[in-house]
Formats: sequence, C-alpha cells, structure tokens
Amino acid sequence: MKEKITVSFNNKEHRVDPGQTIMQAADKLGFHIPRLCYHPKLSIEGACRVCIVEVEGSKNYVASCATPIAEGMKIHTDTLELRRARRDIVELILDNHPQDCHTCERDGSCELQRLSAKMGIRGRHFEGEMKSYEEDLSSEAVVRNPNKCILCGRCVRMCSQIQKVSNLGLAGRGFKTVVMPAFDMPMKDSVCTACGQCINICPTAAFLEKAYIDEIYQALNDPDVVKVVNVAPSVRASIGESFGYDPGTNTEGKMFAAMRKLGFDYVFDSQFTADLTIMEEASELVDRIQNGGVLPMITSCSSGWMKCVEQFYPELLPNISTCKSPMSMMGALIKSYFAEQNNYDPKKIINVGVMPCTAKKYEAARPELKVNGVNATDYVLTTREFAWMVKSSAIDFRNLDSELPDNPLGSSSGAGAIFGATGGVMEAAIRTAYYIVTGKELDYLDVQSARGLNGVKESLIDFDGLELRVAVAHGLGNAAKLLDHVKQNPERYHFVEIMGCPGGCVGGGGQPYPLTNSIPLDEECLAKRASVLYDIDRDKPDRRSHDNPDIKKLYNEYLGEPLGKKSHKLLHTHYEQKFPKGIFEK
Repeated sequence: MKEKITVSFNNKEHRVDPGQTIMQAADKLGFHIPRLCYHPKLSIEGACRVCIVEVEGSKNYVASCATPIAEGMKIHTDTLELRRARRDIVELILDNHPQDCHTCERDGSCELQRLSAKMGIRGRHFEGEMKSYEEDLSSEAVVRNPNKCILCGRCVRMCSQIQKVSNLGLAGRGFKTVVMPAFDMPMKDSVCTACGQCINICPTAAFLEKAYIDEIYQALNDPDVVKVVNVAPSVRASIGESFGYDPGTNTEGKMFAAMRKLGFDYVFDSQFTADLTIMEEASELVDRIQNGGVLPMITSCSSGWMKCVEQFYPELLPNISTCKSPMSMMGALIKSYFAEQNNYDPKKIINVGVMPCTAKKYEAARPELKVNGVNATDYVLTTREFAWMVKSSAIDFRNLDSELPDNPLGSSSGAGAIFGATGGVMEAAIRTAYYIVTGKELDYLDVQSARGLNGVKESLIDFDGLELRVAVAHGLGNAAKLLDHVKQNPERYHFVEIMGCPGGCVGGGGQPYPLTNSIPLDEECLAKRASVLYDIDRDKPDRRSHDNPDIKKLYNEYLGEPLGKKSHKLLHTHYEQKFPKGIFEK
C-alpha cells in the first residue's frame, strides 16, 4: 500500500491516497466540485470545464476530473473567482440551450437545471445564434434531440465504452459539433440496439424514449376497448424512487393499485409469464443437450440484446433460444387464451406493457410477434413514463392501499421475480431444468454463482452427474467479451444468459432518473433494486416455475405441454440478421 501524501484543500492540509484525481480526493474529503461530463464508469473527457479548480503555481485553472493529485499541492475549490468562472461556463452552455425548461421532459430531473440552480444563475446574459436541428423521431424506442445536447460526450462514451456498440459519435467542429450515428443515419437505420443507456446517462433531454402516452390515454378513455396492463418484475423494485422512496423499496402492491386507478380493466403480472418462459426455455435447453441441438443455448428475454445479436452476431442466431420474452408471451396469451376465456375480440383488447426497458418498445413493433393478426403488445410504457402518468392523473401513490394482480395471469413463483436481476433467468432456469433432467428438486435454490454485478460470471452445476457449464453477462460490452469466448470455443458452455443493460433489467434504459444526490447506473442502487427481487423470491411459497399452480393449469387446459404444437405457435419466435452489420469495439 502506497504511503499517503499531503495536500492542501482550501488552506487546510489533508493526508490523501496518491494515484487519484483532484476531484476524487475532494469527494472523499467532503468537497463536492460541480461537474457535468464526468461519470466514474466512463473515461475522462474534460469537456465541460465546470469542474475547474485553482492550483497554486498553475497558470490557469485546471479540470479537477483530469488532474492527478500530487504531493504538496495547494488546491482551492470555492474562491469568488472560481465561482464566477464556473458560473460563466454554465451560463454559456445555457445560452446555446433551448429555453423550454418548464415544458421539457427532464424538468425536475435535469442535471444542467440542478447545476444552474446550485450556482445561483438567475438570468441569461449572452445572445446570439443558437444551434437548430430536427429531432430524430425515426426509432420506435429512442428519440434524439441535438438541440438539447451540451456536448458532454457521456452518451458517446457509454455507447462505445460500456455497451461497445459505438453507434454514437461527435461529428463536425466548433459551433457545428453534434452527436449523431455514423453518416447522420436515422436512429432506426443505425446499429442502435435501443437499449436506452444513452437516455440514462444523458444529463439533459438530448435522448429520450419514444412516447406513446397520448395513445394510451385515448385507449383508457375508450369504453369500447378492454384495457389490459402487464408489468415486468424489476418495475416493482424501482418505481418507488419516482415517489420519494429509497432505492431498494418494494412497492408492488401500490403499483398494482395505481394501475387500476389509471383505468385499466385487468392488471396482470409478467412474473407469471417469466415462469412460463422458464418452462419453455428450460425444456428447450434440455432438449438441445439430449438431442444434439445447437449449443450453447443463449437466452432471448432481453430486447436490446436481441436487436444486438441480429446486427452484430448474426452467426450466433442458431444459438438463440426461440422463446419469446415474458412480455411477448404475456401479449400472446392475452390476445389468445385470455380473449377466448372471456369471449373478447382480440382486436378490441389494448395491451400495455410497463417495462424497465426502452427496447421493449422496439420489441412490441416486431411484426413476427403478432398473434391472431394483431400486435401482442400494443404499447409500452417505461417505468418513468408510468410514474409520470400516475402523477399526471393525480393519484396519491404513497397513500394507496396495496392490491394484488388479477388471475389467471397474475400469480408467480419466486423464480419469476428474479428475472429482473442479472443472472436471474439463469438461476430460474437451472431450478427447473434440474427437475426436468433428474425428476428431483435442486438441493439449493439460491444459485449464488449467478448473482452479483461482476461483468461475466461462470459456473459448473452438477445435474446428477452431468456437468452443466453456464455463463452470465450483463451490459453489451460484457456480452461481447463472453461471446468472443463462445465463438472461439463453442463447447465451453451449455447455457448462456445475456442481459443488454448493466445490472440486467434493474438498470434498464427506462428506469427512473437518479435522485438529486446520486448518479446514473450507480452500482449500489442497482444492487438494492436487485435485493428487492431476491427478497420476493425468498418469501414466495413456491420458488420454482414448475411449481406454480396456475402455470400447471394453463398447460393442462390450454397449451398442452412445453415445446408442444400450441405452445410453440404462441410462445416461440424466430430472429434474422439485420443491417447495417455492426462491429463491436475491442
């Protein structure tokens, strides 16, 4: 361990660890230096210059995010001159920024807005030409608005360094610099995976999810349609943050109640179809192992990952499970089984998914997922869009009494809940696949090797003599590392789980924006959200998908058996290569 060094912050000496930046040292000492372009998970950009400090002996102010701490440094973080300089920098950013804060989607959650308030900026002092670009509305999932971009570069670094997709880049020079896909290609035609992490990491509203809220309100007020909503596992672990609850608070009962108050006739839980997914996916895995199918089998629940594999790894499409995601399985059942049971015309049912994921909007529009000639999922709301609708409808979320989802598509096992955390699909599948292979129950239900936020996790599971080799990756950059191993050694694994977003669905591109004193994709927050799902799993009377009585009933009365003719028609799909061909950054 290196010996500490002595530095001075604001005329007081401190002993600090070497090998860190001025900003990092200041944070540990309780001096919060303002910042915009900085994020601890990304490379240092030094673009915004908001984090400048004064170092005695230095000719100019220095960017604290990019300047290493050194023995004997005398640093000032809050002089009158510094405050004035920082304020000037932020004012210059604001003066080339739209003045529509009160009607902006990020009003109240905008980092630039918060920073301006902290600095006491009360007016605009510069006038001149402002940038003017058309919004890119081409994608079903992600909207790009260059007019609100402050050129911090966080989206570019997230896309290239964490997700490794490299869809976004800075083009042009000087005043005409803009963030765009290659060749200014529309987002819909680019290699964008619709993961939405650019939205999560953006400090303003330069990236947003594509909104269908007006259409949903229209449907909710139409007496001639049946209004159905279904919700993903991870939403109950995060929605409370939008209403002042601490991260890691389970508010699923209030969430179901709010859905009914919005006007939905039926409230279903996609944890039910997570159980159904496991029945099909575990059966498919066992079938491939026993009958010489393509291995490793790779999960297909993550919409962003599905878009990614079609565009970046088309050679691995035979490895992808043919199972639809829980959302699309739920939509298929709503437009078939549920419609038949209640004598509803599928064309008169409006099915809304509440998802942590922007890519689910892309998934809902896939033509191959139609059932009975209609979309299985009509609209998708992200977690934060659903929270906005609750607030807009004057529903007092915190004071709602807890309610349960409707049956028959609402009950679930603990295995269905953990789908929202990285490794959860793997863990749930192992519990059921073991039973299919051995006829016995797994001795341990908590598969710890699948849990946690390590980028890539590997494990050997003893299936009564068969060594099942499995791997888990979350975030597309980690997926690329894992898939390179798969391509080099196809026999290394039997089963691979990939989630497109960091942390899995708990870190999805549609999750709530961070609170005032937190940052996007904070691992502590992700871990707390995941803990909610593991707690739900632990407390469920049934913790295996194959023990869910309503799943058994569905197969007995309607589907027949896993991988059977009817279940294959309703619950399975296919994927195909998409262009342009993407290349992961190494």
